[in-house]
Amino acid sequence: MTDEIDGAPRYRVVVNDEGQHSVWPVERDVPAGWHPVGEPASKQDCLSWIGLMWTDITPLSVRRRLDRESA
Repeated sequence: MTDEIDGAPRYRVVVNDEGQHSVWPVERDVPAGWHPVGEPASKQDCLSWIGLMWTDITPLSVRRRLDRESA
């Protein structure tokens, strides 16, 4: 699939169960353990969205353990 405006490759943001984010080409199958979020967009738009949404890169399992230990 290509961007209808400039012919650039399209990407999607994918997230795994640990809350980690990545950019993945739309023409490739999403790897096991990851799921797409949002709509396909340019690579830069996907990276910008990740920069806004993924503010704590600590894996979810570590955050949960730290929360239990501090309770």
